[in-house]
Amino acid sequence: MSTRVNEQSAHGPRLHKADGSPIRVLVVDDEPTLTDLLSMALRYEGWEVRTAGEGRAAITLAREFRPDAIVLDIMLPDIDGLQVLQRVRADGYETPVLFLTAKDSLDDRIAGLTAGGDDYVTKPFSLEEVVARLRGLIRRSTLAVSDSTDPRITVGDLTLDEDSYEVFRAGEQIELTATEFELLRFLMRNPRRVLSKAQILDRVWSYDFGGKSSVVEIYISYLRKKVDAGRDPMIHTVRGAGYMLKIA
Repeated sequence: MSTRVNEQSAHGPRLHKADGSPIRVLVVDDEPTLTDLLSMALRYEGWEVRTAGEGRAAITLAREFRPDAIVLDIMLPDIDGLQVLQRVRADGYETPVLFLTAKDSLDDRIAGLTAGGDDYVTKPFSLEEVVARLRGLIRRSTLAVSDSTDPRITVGDLTLDEDSYEVFRAGEQIELTATEFELLRFLMRNPRRVLSKAQILDRVWSYDFGGKSSVVEIYISYLRKKVDAGRDPMIHTVRGAGYMLKIA
């Protein structure tokens, strides 16, 4: 799915799909007041919003509604948000997911992201923060505008297309999540340059995890399994310094 920019919202140009239809967002939380407020803020962006108060209902609605992004509370009455995400991913949907939770635990943040979530907001939060994070995820997973005349980045036999959000290695397509794509793009835009975990956290997730960098190691591992599996490795660890992408 690609997006286009049109008109203005409080947070910048409105985002639409390329065919002009609105962005679809599924909000999953068991607090009706919160879902009402979030729905109002997202509809103000011009987006189509559906809500669910339980995990199983969210799974059913995700299959029917086919959202372009999901706002998902971790703590739900029946099954938790992590299980919801696992079921959504098992259905083959790589929809970007923004986790909401009252838990302010670093381990919960890591658990949500390593389960396949793309970002994390801790309650209490501002509606503006949620909208801004969602806009970032949607732009990341579905390109709105490219500043480059050539949307392709190539390093050796690895090619990343910023328009179509496709990645190929030696002509074979590689399926990536939105966060994996953003991490690979950052590495490919800086070939043969050592990038520290702090730099990667700041660029890919836009905020730090209080020094807990294991999420970077986990996502680098994910990328290696997809990009380097059965091939000459391109993603290298520079011990004590960070990571570098280079032709073997």
